[in-house]
Amino acid sequence: MRSLKLRFSASGEAAPAAADTAGYTLLLLGVIVLMGALHQLKAVMDEAAYWDSRIAGIERMAQRKTAPRIASAHGNREMKQEVTRANAVLSQIDLPWEALFDSVEYASSLDVALLSFQPDAASRTLRIGGEAKNMPALLDFVGTLEREAVLEDVYLLKYEVKQDDPQQPIIFSLVASWIE
Repeated sequence: MRSLKLRFSASGEAAPAAADTAGYTLLLLGVIVLMGALHQLKAVMDEAAYWDSRIAGIERMAQRKTAPRIASAHGNREMKQEVTRANAVLSQIDLPWEALFDSVEYASSLDVALLSFQPDAASRTLRIGGEAKNMPALLDFVGTLEREAVLEDVYLLKYEVKQDDPQQPIIFSLVASWIE
């Protein structure tokens, strides 16, 4: 291993002038860089404070604009109607559509054509309109619907034989309640 020789100027020898100048220059350069970094930090902090105050002002304005207003009687009535319509739509969406369709599809046959399917969410009833080729096909359809686990109280409301048609199909309407 090589020996390292160090010379310290504290022993009374004068340091070369070039080394002193380079040291002071580096110190001055470091102080200038530090001052620039502190100035940049202050500028960034001022900008952040500006945007914080702008956001707070915008939030105050938004709260003033969305503050509850006293609704007039006409506006209150319209609001209640809108809420009623929205609740009706939500109750229609919340129906057990898949189970109802599966039950009716399972009960239908080639001899029965379904023409209408009207669920009523408020009374939990289902109105079905259709056309059957003959009376046994219609009664079989009603019986099969009655045996479905999802449906109960299946009743034939009305039926009519189309006399003017040579095949004399039966137009019918029935109602059923569904179980949830």
